[in-house]
Amino acid sequence: MYHDKIGAIRDEDARSERRIANNRIRRQHEMRRHFFMFFMTACLIITCSVAVCGFRSDAKNGCTENTNKYYKSIMVSGDDTLWSIAETYMDQNHYVSIYDYIEEVKFMNALMDDEIHYGKYLIIPYYN
Repeated sequence: MYHDKIGAIRDEDARSERRIANNRIRRQHEMRRHFFMFFMTACLIITCSVAVCGFRSDAKNGCTENTNKYYKSIMVSGDDTLWSIAETYMDQNHYVSIYDYIEEVKFMNALMDDEIHYGKYLIIPYYN
């Protein structure tokens, strides 16, 4: 009888130790999950803050005027060159250089080189 009581106590101690160990593992998993959720929430907040600041900075640095791009057809006169047309119609705020404007005019009119002819028509871009 004495042996049965000792065996029962030892079985109960073993179950108690397993329960304590399982509780410890469960708490560790729970702490990891809470840390992961905190970390992901912090990352989401930082990402949203950076995105909002980026949008706001683009809005501040954008053109203050509401400008639209238009196109018109002009007839080439005797002394016109692509350079002189660009100087007349190019907007400094929308093109990096006069070469960019000339390249756009050449592309729009399917010109292979810089040569234009008297009496021909060119489509040119301009801003209001």
